Amino acid sequence: MNLHALLLEREAAGHPVTVGVIGAGKFGTMFLAQARLTRGMRVLAVADLDPARARRQLRIAGWDDEAVGATSLAETLADGRTHVTQDAEAVIAFPEIEVIVEATGVPGAGIRHALSAIAHGKHIVMVNVEADALAGPLLARKAKTAGVVYSLAWGDQPALICEHIDWARACGFTVIAAGKGTRYEPHYRRSTPDTVWDILDKYLSISDRNSINPKIFNSFVDGTKSGIEMTAVCNATGLVPQSDGLGFPPATRFELADVCKPKAAGGTLEKAGVTEVASSVYRDGRDVPHHLALGTYVVFEGESEYARRCFNEYAMLPDKTGRYAALYRPIHMIGLELGISVASVALRKEPTGAPTGFRSDVAATAKRTLKSGEVLDGEGGFCVWGKQIPAARSLAQGLLPLGLAHQVKLKRDIAEGECLRWSDVAYDENDFAVKVRREMEAAFGRPNVEAIAPGRHSGARA
Repeated sequence: MNLHALLLEREAAGHPVTVGVIGAGKFGTMFLAQARLTRGMRVLAVADLDPARARRQLRIAGWDDEAVGATSLAETLADGRTHVTQDAEAVIAFPEIEVIVEATGVPGAGIRHALSAIAHGKHIVMVNVEADALAGPLLARKAKTAGVVYSLAWGDQPALICEHIDWARACGFTVIAAGKGTRYEPHYRRSTPDTVWDILDKYLSISDRNSINPKIFNSFVDGTKSGIEMTAVCNATGLVPQSDGLGFPPATRFELADVCKPKAAGGTLEKAGVTEVASSVYRDGRDVPHHLALGTYVVFEGESEYARRCFNEYAMLPDKTGRYAALYRPIHMIGLELGISVASVALRKEPTGAPTGFRSDVAATAKRTLKSGEVLDGEGGFCVWGKQIPAARSLAQGLLPLGLAHQVKLKRDIAEGECLRWSDVAYDENDFAVKVRREMEAAFGRPNVEAIAPGRHSGARA
Protein backbone atom coordinates (compact mmCIF):
# COMPACT_ATOMS: atom_id res chain seq x y z
CA MET A 1 0.00 0.00 0.00
CA ASN A 2 2.94 2.34 -0.51
CA LEU A 3 2.89 3.18 -4.20
CA HIS A 4 1.97 6.81 -3.58
CA ALA A 5 4.85 7.20 -1.10
CA LEU A 6 7.27 5.65 -3.59
CA LEU A 7 6.05 8.00 -6.32
CA LEU A 8 6.60 10.97 -4.01
CA GLU A 9 10.16 9.77 -3.38
CA ARG A 10 10.79 9.73 -7.12
CA GLU A 11 9.29 13.21 -7.42
CA ALA A 12 11.48 14.53 -4.60
CA ALA A 13 14.55 13.04 -6.27
CA GLY A 14 13.67 14.83 -9.51
CA HIS A 15 13.31 11.49 -11.26
CA PRO A 16 9.63 10.77 -11.91
CA VAL A 17 8.47 7.51 -13.46
CA THR A 18 8.55 8.17 -17.21
CA VAL A 19 5.91 6.73 -19.51
CA GLY A 20 5.25 6.35 -23.21
CA VAL A 21 1.66 5.66 -24.28
CA ILE A 22 0.88 3.89 -27.56
CA GLY A 23 -2.75 4.31 -28.56
CA ALA A 24 -4.91 7.30 -27.62
CA GLY A 25 -8.27 5.54 -27.64
CA LYS A 26 -10.68 5.39 -24.72
CA PHE A 27 -8.43 3.44 -22.35
CA GLY A 28 -5.34 5.46 -23.16
CA THR A 29 -7.21 8.74 -22.82
CA MET A 30 -8.60 7.78 -19.43
CA PHE A 31 -5.08 7.03 -18.22
CA LEU A 32 -3.81 10.33 -19.59
CA ALA A 33 -6.53 12.19 -17.70
CA GLN A 34 -5.11 10.93 -14.40
CA ALA A 35 -1.43 10.69 -15.30
CA ARG A 36 -1.11 14.46 -15.59
CA LEU A 37 -2.35 14.70 -11.98
CA THR A 38 -0.19 11.90 -10.55
CA ARG A 39 2.79 13.18 -8.63
CA GLY A 40 5.97 11.28 -9.38
CA MET A 41 4.78 10.17 -12.83
CA ARG A 42 5.33 11.83 -16.18
CA VAL A 43 4.12 10.98 -19.68
CA LEU A 44 6.92 11.89 -22.07
CA ALA A 45 5.22 10.80 -25.29
CA VAL A 46 1.96 9.64 -26.84
CA ALA A 47 2.05 7.69 -30.09
CA ASP A 48 -1.03 7.23 -32.24
CA LEU A 49 -1.61 6.59 -35.94
CA ASP A 50 -3.65 9.81 -35.96
CA PRO A 51 -1.69 12.46 -34.01
CA ALA A 52 -4.43 15.06 -34.57
CA ARG A 53 -6.95 12.74 -32.94
CA ALA A 54 -4.50 12.10 -30.10
CA ARG A 55 -4.22 15.83 -29.44
CA ARG A 56 -8.01 16.12 -29.42
CA GLN A 57 -8.20 13.28 -26.93
CA LEU A 58 -5.60 14.93 -24.74
CA ARG A 59 -7.61 18.15 -24.71
CA ILE A 60 -10.70 16.16 -23.73
CA ALA A 61 -8.64 14.62 -20.91
CA GLY A 62 -7.74 18.07 -19.56
CA TRP A 63 -4.36 18.70 -21.18
CA ASP A 64 -3.81 22.13 -22.70
CA ASP A 65 -2.17 22.62 -26.08
CA GLU A 66 1.02 23.97 -24.57
CA ALA A 67 1.51 20.82 -22.48
CA VAL A 68 1.67 18.67 -25.63
CA GLY A 69 3.70 21.08 -27.71
CA ALA A 70 7.07 19.29 -27.67
CA THR A 71 8.20 18.93 -31.28
CA SER A 72 10.61 16.08 -30.53
CA LEU A 73 11.31 13.51 -27.86
CA ALA A 74 14.50 15.31 -26.89
CA GLU A 75 12.53 18.49 -26.34
CA THR A 76 10.40 16.80 -23.70
CA LEU A 77 13.44 16.66 -21.45
CA ALA A 78 14.29 20.30 -21.95
CA ASP A 79 10.96 21.96 -21.22
CA GLY A 80 8.69 19.38 -19.57
CA ARG A 81 6.16 19.16 -22.38
CA THR A 82 4.85 15.95 -23.94
CA HIS A 83 5.52 14.83 -27.50
CA VAL A 84 2.70 13.49 -29.72
CA THR A 85 3.80 11.40 -32.68
CA GLN A 86 2.89 8.66 -35.14
CA ASP A 87 6.17 6.89 -34.50
CA ALA A 88 5.58 4.25 -31.83
CA GLU A 89 8.99 2.69 -32.39
CA ALA A 90 10.74 5.98 -31.66
CA VAL A 91 8.82 6.25 -28.40
CA ILE A 92 9.78 2.70 -27.42
CA ALA A 93 13.44 3.32 -28.28
CA PHE A 94 13.70 6.63 -26.38
CA PRO A 95 16.19 5.93 -23.56
CA GLU A 96 14.49 8.16 -20.99
CA ILE A 97 11.19 6.24 -21.04
CA GLU A 98 10.86 3.47 -18.44
CA VAL A 99 7.35 2.12 -19.03
CA ILE A 100 5.45 1.53 -22.26
CA VAL A 101 1.65 1.42 -22.10
CA GLU A 102 0.37 -0.55 -25.11
CA ALA A 103 -3.26 0.47 -25.68
CA THR A 104 -3.85 -0.02 -29.39
CA GLY A 105 -6.24 -2.97 -29.10
CA VAL A 106 -4.76 -4.53 -32.26
CA PRO A 107 -3.25 -7.98 -31.53
CA GLY A 108 -0.43 -7.86 -34.09
CA ALA A 109 0.55 -4.30 -33.17
CA GLY A 110 0.50 -5.14 -29.49
CA ILE A 111 2.78 -8.14 -29.94
CA ARG A 112 5.21 -6.13 -32.06
CA HIS A 113 5.31 -3.23 -29.60
CA ALA A 114 5.74 -5.55 -26.61
CA LEU A 115 8.66 -7.38 -28.18
CA SER A 116 10.28 -4.08 -29.14
CA ALA A 117 9.82 -2.73 -25.61
CA ILE A 118 11.39 -5.86 -24.16
CA ALA A 119 14.32 -5.57 -26.57
CA HIS A 120 14.86 -1.96 -25.44
CA GLY A 121 14.71 -2.84 -21.74
CA LYS A 122 11.33 -1.25 -21.07
CA HIS A 123 8.59 -2.50 -18.79
CA ILE A 124 5.36 -3.11 -20.70
CA VAL A 125 1.82 -2.60 -19.39
CA MET A 126 -0.38 -4.54 -21.80
CA VAL A 127 -3.76 -2.85 -21.99
CA ASN A 128 -4.12 -4.77 -25.26
CA VAL A 129 -5.72 -7.91 -23.83
CA GLU A 130 -6.32 -9.17 -27.38
CA ALA A 131 -2.57 -9.41 -27.86
CA ASP A 132 -2.18 -11.02 -24.44
CA ALA A 133 -4.76 -13.70 -25.29
CA LEU A 134 -2.96 -14.44 -28.56
CA ALA A 135 0.64 -14.62 -27.32
CA GLY A 136 0.86 -13.30 -23.76
CA PRO A 137 2.53 -16.36 -22.20
CA LEU A 138 5.42 -16.09 -24.65
CA LEU A 139 5.71 -12.31 -24.21
CA ALA A 140 5.78 -12.63 -20.43
CA ARG A 141 8.45 -15.33 -20.63
CA LYS A 142 10.61 -13.19 -22.92
CA ALA A 143 10.20 -10.17 -20.64
CA LYS A 144 11.25 -12.15 -17.58
CA THR A 145 14.30 -13.47 -19.40
CA ALA A 146 15.23 -9.90 -20.36
CA GLY A 147 14.82 -8.64 -16.78
CA VAL A 148 11.82 -6.41 -17.43
CA VAL A 149 8.21 -6.62 -16.29
CA TYR A 150 5.25 -7.56 -18.49
CA SER A 151 1.95 -6.72 -16.81
CA LEU A 152 -1.78 -6.82 -17.32
CA ALA A 153 -3.49 -3.46 -16.94
CA TRP A 154 -4.96 -2.50 -13.59
CA GLY A 155 -8.39 -0.98 -14.01
CA ASP A 156 -9.26 -3.52 -16.67
CA GLN A 157 -11.15 -6.49 -15.27
CA PRO A 158 -8.52 -9.25 -15.78
CA ALA A 159 -5.98 -7.56 -13.51
CA LEU A 160 -8.62 -6.87 -10.88
CA ILE A 161 -9.72 -10.51 -10.96
CA CYS A 162 -6.09 -11.59 -10.59
CA GLU A 163 -5.91 -9.45 -7.46
CA HIS A 164 -9.04 -11.11 -6.03
CA ILE A 165 -7.52 -14.53 -6.63
CA ASP A 166 -4.20 -13.55 -5.09
CA TRP A 167 -6.01 -12.14 -2.05
CA ALA A 168 -7.99 -15.34 -1.52
CA ARG A 169 -4.97 -17.60 -1.88
CA ALA A 170 -2.80 -15.40 0.34
CA CYS A 171 -5.53 -15.75 2.98
CA GLY A 172 -5.31 -19.53 2.70
CA PHE A 173 -8.58 -20.05 0.81
CA THR A 174 -9.12 -22.40 -2.12
CA VAL A 175 -10.40 -20.48 -5.13
CA ILE A 176 -13.48 -22.14 -6.61
CA ALA A 177 -14.20 -19.64 -9.39
CA ALA A 178 -13.42 -16.10 -10.44
CA GLY A 179 -14.59 -13.77 -13.13
CA LYS A 180 -16.72 -10.78 -13.87
CA GLY A 181 -20.24 -9.70 -14.72
CA THR A 182 -21.65 -8.71 -18.08
CA ARG A 183 -24.95 -8.41 -19.92
CA TYR A 184 -25.44 -11.60 -21.94
CA GLU A 185 -28.08 -13.87 -23.45
CA PRO A 186 -27.19 -16.95 -25.57
CA HIS A 187 -28.50 -15.37 -28.77
CA TYR A 188 -26.03 -12.49 -28.38
CA ARG A 189 -23.27 -14.63 -29.93
CA ARG A 190 -24.93 -14.03 -33.31
CA SER A 191 -24.83 -10.25 -32.84
CA THR A 192 -23.19 -8.17 -35.60
CA PRO A 193 -22.20 -4.51 -35.91
CA ASP A 194 -25.56 -3.98 -37.64
CA THR A 195 -27.76 -5.74 -35.08
CA VAL A 196 -25.85 -4.73 -31.94
CA TRP A 197 -28.02 -1.63 -31.63
CA ASP A 198 -31.05 -3.83 -30.92
CA ILE A 199 -29.26 -4.90 -27.75
CA LEU A 200 -27.46 -1.67 -26.83
CA ASP A 201 -30.61 0.44 -27.05
CA LYS A 202 -32.18 -1.63 -24.28
CA TYR A 203 -29.72 -0.50 -21.63
CA LEU A 204 -27.57 2.35 -23.03
CA SER A 205 -28.74 5.79 -24.10
CA ILE A 206 -26.49 6.61 -27.03
CA SER A 207 -27.82 9.69 -28.78
CA ASP A 208 -24.91 9.97 -31.21
CA ARG A 209 -24.31 6.59 -32.80
CA ASN A 210 -21.39 8.00 -34.77
CA SER A 211 -19.54 8.52 -31.49
CA ILE A 212 -18.86 4.81 -30.97
CA ASN A 213 -17.45 1.98 -33.06
CA PRO A 214 -20.19 -0.68 -33.28
CA LYS A 215 -17.65 -3.41 -34.10
CA ILE A 216 -15.76 -2.73 -30.89
CA PHE A 217 -18.96 -2.57 -28.84
CA ASN A 218 -20.15 -5.77 -30.48
CA SER A 219 -17.15 -7.70 -29.20
CA PHE A 220 -18.38 -6.97 -25.67
CA VAL A 221 -21.93 -8.00 -26.54
CA ASP A 222 -21.32 -11.24 -28.45
CA GLY A 223 -19.25 -12.84 -25.67
CA THR A 224 -15.89 -12.43 -27.37
CA LYS A 225 -14.42 -9.92 -24.94
CA SER A 226 -15.45 -12.11 -22.02
CA GLY A 227 -13.63 -15.08 -23.58
CA ILE A 228 -10.54 -12.97 -24.17
CA GLU A 229 -10.49 -11.56 -20.65
CA MET A 230 -11.10 -14.89 -18.92
CA THR A 231 -8.31 -16.39 -21.02
CA ALA A 232 -5.97 -13.71 -19.67
CA VAL A 233 -7.07 -14.57 -16.13
CA CYS A 234 -6.50 -18.31 -16.58
CA ASN A 235 -3.08 -17.84 -18.11
CA ALA A 236 -2.08 -15.52 -15.26
CA THR A 237 -3.48 -17.41 -12.26
CA GLY A 238 -3.61 -21.15 -12.92
CA LEU A 239 -7.38 -21.28 -13.13
CA VAL A 240 -8.61 -23.17 -16.19
CA PRO A 241 -11.49 -22.81 -18.65
CA GLN A 242 -14.49 -25.08 -18.47
CA SER A 243 -14.49 -27.70 -21.22
CA ASP A 244 -17.18 -25.94 -23.24
CA GLY A 245 -16.21 -22.41 -22.31
CA LEU A 246 -18.25 -19.80 -20.50
CA GLY A 247 -21.86 -20.47 -19.54
CA PHE A 248 -22.85 -16.91 -18.55
CA PRO A 249 -25.24 -18.00 -15.77
CA PRO A 250 -27.51 -15.21 -14.47
CA ALA A 251 -26.70 -14.21 -10.89
CA THR A 252 -27.17 -11.31 -8.51
CA ARG A 253 -24.19 -10.12 -6.50
CA PHE A 254 -25.61 -11.96 -3.51
CA GLU A 255 -26.02 -15.27 -5.37
CA LEU A 256 -22.47 -15.55 -6.69
CA ALA A 257 -21.39 -18.23 -4.21
CA ASP A 258 -24.51 -20.29 -4.95
CA VAL A 259 -24.29 -19.99 -8.73
CA CYS A 260 -20.54 -20.00 -9.33
CA LYS A 261 -19.70 -23.27 -7.61
CA PRO A 262 -19.53 -26.82 -9.02
CA LYS A 263 -22.69 -28.58 -10.17
CA ALA A 264 -21.87 -31.35 -7.72
CA ALA A 265 -22.34 -28.80 -4.94
CA GLY A 266 -25.55 -27.37 -6.41
CA GLY A 267 -24.03 -24.68 -8.63
CA THR A 268 -23.61 -24.27 -12.38
CA LEU A 269 -19.90 -24.93 -12.93
CA GLU A 270 -18.29 -28.00 -14.43
CA LYS A 271 -15.73 -28.14 -11.61
CA ALA A 272 -13.81 -26.02 -9.15
CA GLY A 273 -10.87 -23.81 -10.17
CA VAL A 274 -12.40 -22.24 -13.28
CA THR A 275 -13.41 -18.88 -14.69
CA GLU A 276 -17.02 -17.87 -15.27
CA VAL A 277 -18.89 -14.72 -16.27
CA ALA A 278 -22.18 -13.92 -14.54
CA SER A 279 -24.93 -12.46 -16.69
CA SER A 280 -27.08 -9.51 -15.65
CA VAL A 281 -29.95 -10.83 -17.81
CA TYR A 282 -32.17 -13.81 -17.09
CA ARG A 283 -32.78 -16.26 -19.91
CA ASP A 284 -36.28 -14.84 -20.42
CA GLY A 285 -34.82 -11.35 -21.01
CA ARG A 286 -35.58 -9.85 -17.61
CA ASP A 287 -32.87 -7.82 -15.93
CA VAL A 288 -31.18 -9.44 -12.94
CA PRO A 289 -31.52 -7.22 -9.85
CA HIS A 290 -28.35 -6.23 -7.97
CA HIS A 291 -26.30 -7.52 -10.90
CA LEU A 292 -22.54 -7.38 -11.37
CA ALA A 293 -22.48 -6.11 -14.95
CA LEU A 294 -19.39 -3.90 -14.50
CA GLY A 295 -17.81 -5.71 -11.59
CA THR A 296 -15.51 -8.61 -10.72
CA TYR A 297 -15.66 -11.44 -8.18
CA VAL A 298 -14.03 -14.46 -6.61
CA VAL A 299 -15.74 -17.45 -4.93
CA PHE A 300 -13.71 -19.37 -2.37
CA GLU A 301 -14.18 -22.27 0.02
CA GLY A 302 -14.20 -22.32 3.80
CA GLU A 303 -12.39 -25.55 4.59
CA SER A 304 -13.15 -25.60 8.31
CA GLU A 305 -16.35 -25.27 10.29
CA TYR A 306 -14.83 -22.28 12.06
CA ALA A 307 -14.12 -20.42 8.80
CA ARG A 308 -17.65 -21.13 7.57
CA ARG A 309 -19.10 -19.78 10.79
CA CYS A 310 -17.03 -16.63 10.29
CA PHE A 311 -18.44 -16.29 6.75
CA ASN A 312 -21.88 -15.92 8.28
CA GLU A 313 -20.84 -13.78 11.23
CA TYR A 314 -19.06 -11.25 9.05
CA ALA A 315 -21.58 -11.17 6.19
CA MET A 316 -19.17 -12.66 3.67
CA LEU A 317 -21.95 -13.49 1.17
CA PRO A 318 -21.97 -17.25 1.79
CA ASP A 319 -23.92 -19.72 -0.29
CA LYS A 320 -26.92 -21.52 1.20
CA THR A 321 -24.75 -24.29 2.61
CA GLY A 322 -22.29 -21.91 4.24
CA ARG A 323 -19.34 -23.75 2.66
CA TYR A 324 -18.55 -21.17 -0.04
CA ALA A 325 -18.42 -17.39 0.00
CA ALA A 326 -17.92 -14.57 -2.47
CA LEU A 327 -16.08 -11.29 -2.55
CA TYR A 328 -16.88 -8.80 -5.28
CA ARG A 329 -15.94 -5.37 -6.57
CA PRO A 330 -18.99 -3.64 -8.07
CA ILE A 331 -17.19 -1.58 -10.71
CA HIS A 332 -13.96 -1.12 -12.60
CA MET A 333 -12.64 2.26 -13.66
CA ILE A 334 -10.71 1.27 -16.78
CA GLY A 335 -7.86 3.65 -17.60
CA LEU A 336 -8.50 5.94 -14.64
CA GLU A 337 -6.84 3.25 -12.50
CA LEU A 338 -4.03 2.29 -14.84
CA GLY A 339 -1.46 4.29 -12.89
CA ILE A 340 -1.42 1.45 -10.37
CA SER A 341 0.15 -0.84 -12.97
CA VAL A 342 2.59 1.79 -14.18
CA ALA A 343 3.77 2.54 -10.64
CA SER A 344 3.93 -1.13 -9.67
CA VAL A 345 6.12 -2.23 -12.60
CA ALA A 346 8.43 0.78 -12.29
CA LEU A 347 8.78 1.00 -8.51
CA ARG A 348 8.23 -2.53 -7.25
CA LYS A 349 9.16 -4.44 -10.39
CA GLU A 350 5.90 -6.36 -9.88
CA PRO A 351 3.16 -6.92 -12.47
CA THR A 352 -0.49 -6.47 -11.66
CA GLY A 353 -1.10 -9.88 -13.16
CA ALA A 354 0.98 -11.62 -15.84
CA PRO A 355 0.80 -14.92 -17.74
CA THR A 356 2.56 -17.84 -16.07
CA GLY A 357 1.46 -20.53 -18.55
CA PHE A 358 -0.72 -21.33 -21.55
CA ARG A 359 -3.93 -22.76 -20.09
CA SER A 360 -6.67 -21.01 -22.03
CA ASP A 361 -7.22 -19.88 -25.60
CA VAL A 362 -9.87 -18.05 -27.62
CA ALA A 363 -11.05 -19.94 -30.71
CA ALA A 364 -12.66 -18.23 -33.69
CA THR A 365 -16.20 -19.67 -33.83
CA ALA A 366 -18.74 -19.24 -36.64
CA LYS A 367 -21.65 -16.90 -35.90
CA ARG A 368 -23.55 -18.28 -38.86
CA THR A 369 -22.99 -20.65 -41.74
CA LEU A 370 -19.86 -19.41 -43.49
CA LYS A 371 -19.06 -20.15 -47.11
CA SER A 372 -15.76 -21.02 -48.74
CA GLY A 373 -14.17 -17.88 -50.15
CA GLU A 374 -15.54 -15.53 -47.50
CA VAL A 375 -13.00 -13.24 -45.83
CA LEU A 376 -13.18 -13.17 -42.04
CA ASP A 377 -13.50 -9.79 -40.34
CA GLY A 378 -12.20 -10.62 -36.86
CA GLU A 379 -13.30 -9.62 -33.37
CA GLY A 380 -16.75 -8.09 -33.08
CA GLY A 381 -17.54 -8.55 -36.75
CA PHE A 382 -20.08 -10.39 -38.88
CA CYS A 383 -18.40 -13.79 -39.15
CA VAL A 384 -16.95 -15.11 -35.89
CA TRP A 385 -17.06 -14.73 -32.14
CA GLY A 386 -14.39 -15.76 -29.65
CA LYS A 387 -15.01 -18.84 -27.50
CA GLN A 388 -12.87 -19.55 -24.46
CA ILE A 389 -11.50 -23.09 -24.60
CA PRO A 390 -8.78 -25.09 -22.84
CA ALA A 391 -5.40 -24.48 -24.47
CA ALA A 392 -4.76 -28.20 -24.70
CA ARG A 393 -7.84 -28.61 -26.89
CA SER A 394 -6.84 -25.67 -29.06
CA LEU A 395 -3.40 -27.13 -29.61
CA ALA A 396 -4.57 -30.70 -30.17
CA GLN A 397 -7.25 -29.72 -32.69
CA GLY A 398 -5.26 -26.97 -34.41
CA LEU A 399 -7.94 -24.35 -33.72
CA LEU A 400 -7.62 -20.87 -35.18
CA PRO A 401 -7.02 -18.19 -32.55
CA LEU A 402 -9.53 -15.36 -32.74
CA GLY A 403 -6.73 -12.79 -32.91
CA LEU A 404 -5.71 -14.16 -36.33
CA ALA A 405 -9.23 -14.49 -37.77
CA HIS A 406 -9.02 -11.18 -39.61
CA GLN A 407 -8.56 -10.64 -43.35
CA VAL A 408 -8.06 -14.33 -44.05
CA LYS A 409 -10.07 -16.26 -46.63
CA LEU A 410 -12.00 -19.44 -45.86
CA LYS A 411 -11.03 -22.60 -47.72
CA ARG A 412 -14.22 -24.54 -46.91
CA ASP A 413 -17.78 -24.08 -45.66
CA ILE A 414 -18.14 -23.77 -41.88
CA ALA A 415 -21.28 -24.59 -39.91
CA GLU A 416 -22.71 -22.15 -37.36
CA GLY A 417 -21.16 -22.78 -33.95
CA GLU A 418 -18.14 -24.62 -35.34
CA CYS A 419 -14.67 -23.65 -34.13
CA LEU A 420 -12.42 -22.85 -37.08
CA ARG A 421 -9.03 -24.52 -37.61
CA TRP A 422 -5.82 -23.16 -39.03
CA SER A 423 -6.38 -25.49 -41.97
CA ASP A 424 -9.72 -23.81 -42.74
CA VAL A 425 -8.13 -20.50 -43.79
CA ALA A 426 -5.46 -19.32 -46.21
CA TYR A 427 -3.20 -17.57 -43.74
CA ASP A 428 0.19 -16.01 -44.38
CA GLU A 429 2.81 -18.03 -42.54
CA ASN A 430 5.21 -15.08 -42.79
CA ASP A 431 2.83 -12.68 -41.06
CA PHE A 432 4.55 -11.38 -37.92
CA ALA A 433 1.72 -12.21 -35.52
CA VAL A 434 1.34 -15.69 -37.04
CA LYS A 435 5.04 -16.39 -36.56
CA VAL A 436 4.99 -15.25 -32.93
CA ARG A 437 1.86 -17.27 -32.20
CA ARG A 438 3.43 -20.35 -33.78
CA GLU A 439 6.54 -19.77 -31.68
CA MET A 440 4.36 -19.71 -28.57
CA GLU A 441 2.60 -22.91 -29.56
CA ALA A 442 5.93 -24.65 -30.02
CA ALA A 443 7.25 -23.24 -26.74
CA PHE A 444 4.20 -24.31 -24.74
CA GLY A 445 3.82 -27.82 -26.06
CA ARG A 446 1.93 -27.94 -29.33
CA PRO A 447 1.56 -31.73 -29.49
CA ASN A 448 2.94 -33.83 -32.32
CA VAL A 449 3.55 -30.81 -34.52
CA GLU A 450 6.96 -29.56 -35.55
CA ALA A 451 7.78 -25.85 -35.36
CA ILE A 452 6.84 -23.97 -38.48
CA ALA A 453 9.72 -24.12 -40.92
CA PRO A 454 10.39 -21.70 -43.79
CA GLY A 455 8.57 -22.68 -46.93
CA ARG A 456 5.93 -24.79 -45.23
CA HIS A 457 2.65 -24.77 -47.13
CA SER A 458 0.42 -21.91 -45.99
CA GLY A 459 -2.70 -23.13 -44.25
CA ALA A 460 -1.39 -26.61 -43.54
CA ARG A 461 -3.30 -28.36 -40.76
CA ALA A 462 -1.90 -27.74 -37.31
